[in-house]
Amino acid sequence: MSFDFDFDLLCELTETRGVPGYEDRVRAIVRRELSERVDRVRSDAMGNVVGTIEGDSDYSVAVAAHMDEIGFMVRHVDEDGFLQVDALGGFDPRVLRAQRVTVHGEEDLTGVIGSVPPHTLTDEQREADEEVSDVFIDLGRDAEAVDDLVGVGDLVTLEQTTTRMGDRVTGKALDDRVCLFAMLAAADRIDDPAVTIHFAATVQEEVGLRGAHALGVDIDPDLAIALDVTVANDVPQIGEEADAVTRLGEGTAIKLKDASVITSPKVHGRLTAVAETEGIDHQHEVLPAGGTDTAGFQTTHGAKPVGAISIPTRYLHTVTETADGDDIAATIDLLTAFLESETGDHDYTL
Repeated sequence: MSFDFDFDLLCELTETRGVPGYEDRVRAIVRRELSERVDRVRSDAMGNVVGTIEGDSDYSVAVAAHMDEIGFMVRHVDEDGFLQVDALGGFDPRVLRAQRVTVHGEEDLTGVIGSVPPHTLTDEQREADEEVSDVFIDLGRDAEAVDDLVGVGDLVTLEQTTTRMGDRVTGKALDDRVCLFAMLAAADRIDDPAVTIHFAATVQEEVGLRGAHALGVDIDPDLAIALDVTVANDVPQIGEEADAVTRLGEGTAIKLKDASVITSPKVHGRLTAVAETEGIDHQHEVLPAGGTDTAGFQTTHGAKPVGAISIPTRYLHTVTETADGDDIAATIDLLTAFLESETGDHDYTL
């Protein structure tokens, strides 16, 4: 396929650093991009950004995608200048060995996550279960230099660029910047909607959907749609089809449930109907574990009809997250068509 979307913006969003609670750099990009696409942009006390396109009615729809990526916070600098960290989000410690990182201290510093060479591993080390708390970061500097540049509370992000890989995109933080990108792309296409649309870039999703919980109170929508990546385990190590969840290249995913939410049947039903009418490739998603911002709208300010659209992604919570270009395009198409066809007259009550 040809990437008929703004690949440079997708790269900028994914390569920019922003861990939970410290999404400032990403927020600046989102505010810049939303200001060109919506009627007004505002932020709240937590750092959520909301861009609103005023519609012809008071009925409102919220669309949410989160800005934060998984990362670390420095919890200790030892006497030799090595850093110990606390995780911000869920990591599999096995994928952290020998990764390059950026430590955001007095300046941005390149570091590496240390790994004991296989030549010198003891039997005990070979058999030990790895823990994120065991991770240490080497900054290539002596203790005195590290002490001048880094302190407890400084942030750490994984180092990776975003690139094309055939018809696919791979890099860090596609979770959830690729959905943030899809939201911005849909906002760019929508003009004079029948209902008011709030495009919300949320914070702190990776540490408990915290931004979305607060956002549900602040904008009080009549309908909420969340965007996030979802598991695509269509790889050799996954033997049973039931564990695949979604497959790359088979279209955008309409969520039926995950561990945090069961989407409203009438909402995912209409999402499916729109996809079928518009000829948009799609699949249905049942995710056994993991949560999304969708749940934030079901626990605050009363019951809300909710739905979710997901982008199938391989290798989640690594620096090689991988999504299909056609699936990204299908997600933009479905979100746009759904929002443009929302009149406020659909009955989502049960």
